[in-house]
Amino acid sequence: MRHWRAFIGLEVPNLYAQRRPENVREKGSDAVRTNFAAHMYSAPFARLARHPRMIDPVVQIFGEPVYMHQFKINGKMAFDGDVWQWHQDFGTWFNDDQMPEARAMNVAIFLNEVNEFNGPLMFIPGSHTLGVLEAGHDTTTTSYPLWTIDHDTITRLVARGGLVAPKGPVGSMIIFHSCLVHASTSNLSPWNRVSVYLSLCAVSNHIRRFKRPEYIWTIAARFSLMARAVLRPSSGSSEYMN
Repeated sequence: MRHWRAFIGLEVPNLYAQRRPENVREKGSDAVRTNFAAHMYSAPFARLARHPRMIDPVVQIFGEPVYMHQFKINGKMAFDGDVWQWHQDFGTWFNDDQMPEARAMNVAIFLNEVNEFNGPLMFIPGSHTLGVLEAGHDTTTTSYPLWTIDHDTITRLVARGGLVAPKGPVGSMIIFHSCLVHASTSNLSPWNRVSVYLSLCAVSNHIRRFKRPEYIWTIAARFSLMARAVLRPSSGSSEYMN
């Protein structure tokens, strides 16, 4: 637990305070919406990004090495955290980055307690089995452009699969498929909901287009050999944070 407290108390505010392009701020606010690629310039998050507890399950699922397609620290700050519209992460990676197939997973770690009040993620169970859904490019609702799914489709999906909103204490971890439809409401509570997201992609499924800033898709996508060396299955080493 002391490691998570260090992240929250020291590293995250330090990263968010920096004026650098990796910090995408909320529309009309100075609050950070998303910090990208902290694993490339923050030693604690570099260690977290290579932790076998995060990497090994995804390697086991895909049966091959993976690389870090994205590394995000999403803010959802108290009173200022804006919505994330309904979307599939793979929809954006497919349309913007030309990721060939949905051989990618997200690993999410709570850096704050997540409750029903501070804008938790909402998942539609089973939606990941439907493949890539039709989406429109929303460039106006928030400060971050996103390929989003229309309300009629969401209504049908929820009627079929329902909704779940994972909650839990600091350090909780969720693994979810890149085609799982999800969203979150704004955070009007007095409690931050900061989470780290490791978006891990099978090396054989690397993206084909590199038009977005490198901190969004991370430069590792260009170097599959480096990715093989860094994010391969562990051999039981305990050198990482416990």
